[in-house]
Amino acid sequence: MAPACLKARCPMDRDELRYSRQRDIVPPDRLAGCKATVVGVGAIGRQVAQQLAAMGVPWLQLVDPEVVEPSNLASQGYLEADLGRFKAQATGELCRRINAKLEIYAVTERFRRSMDVGDALFCAVDRIEVRQLIWNSVNDRVACFVDGRMNGEAIRIVSAADPASLLHYPATLFTAQEVHPGSCTAKTTIYCANVAAGLMLTQFTRWLRGLPVEPDLSVNLLSSELTVMPAG
Repeated sequence: MAPACLKARCPMDRDELRYSRQRDIVPPDRLAGCKATVVGVGAIGRQVAQQLAAMGVPWLQLVDPEVVEPSNLASQGYLEADLGRFKAQATGELCRRINAKLEIYAVTERFRRSMDVGDALFCAVDRIEVRQLIWNSVNDRVACFVDGRMNGEAIRIVSAADPASLLHYPATLFTAQEVHPGSCTAKTTIYCANVAAGLMLTQFTRWLRGLPVEPDLSVNLLSSELTVMPAG
């Protein structure tokens, strides 16, 4: 049964009904002209891609050279039927099933500087030197850059979409030697990846609404702690 707030209005077509519950949070006019790229469709990136498809982004590019392995099923939400397939292709097909009108491109190779990345880029890679390469390549070409990082049950979301956050982001690109390695069996869970993706899309929608993004926020799910760091 349609809610009363919809019954009272003029009849809507299916697309209007599809996005009616989010239209005051996700500006449809801004979203309609937006192109988004997700680099890395592992745990976080796959969830980001699905949420973008459901939200209604019209153009989506997925960049990842890896194939689905057994260890990706529980931690990244891939299907058993996806084993041996390129992650970008498997995720692209899922996104198309979510939104049949989506214009989607699955790039089964490493990120290249020459790639057209659109207006917003979601960085979901697991190596700091790759983050550095991506940032150096696109920081003057995208309007919204959101980087998702995860280690166990700790999440860090670093965003760059306004003058203050653009200055802050490079300071978060510490060297690979400074990264705490942690145990290989305590790095990734699907529920942590979903939380991280949701926080990344929150920053994206803030940018769509013309609001300042949070330049640097961290969440520890185990201790239920949220830390917001100011830019600078």
